[in-house]
Amino acid sequence: MITDYLEVRNAEGMPKLIDETMSLTFLLNAKSGVRNCAIALTEASSPSVRSVLQRQLDDALNLHAEISDLMLSKGWFHPVDLEKQFRMDIESSETATQIANLDLFPGNTNRLGNFATPEK
Repeated sequence: MITDYLEVRNAEGMPKLIDETMSLTFLLNAKSGVRNCAIALTEASSPSVRSVLQRQLDDALNLHAEISDLMLSKGWFHPVDLEKQFRMDIESSETATQIANLDLFPGNTNRLGNFATPEK
């Protein structure tokens, strides 16, 4: 594992990883929105409220479909190929574990001598 994470060259692949992670989070939130709209729709008694909730449910379903299509086109999501999706999930969890284990706050934070500083 690369321990010099402050070097720009060691950030290779990070934008793709961030895009993939953010899109998955967005997809999961959109799925929660669909679920919440559906539950609210079943609880509504007023026809006007039901009409509004039905439109919101349609919008939430369309948003979920758009995010899913984007992720499929980028190769970030494999709902049909479970083996491939499982491998991607394992890789993601290993990467998250490696990031969590980085020593972001080393014991010696003294930076004197690394920069031009005025003499005292």
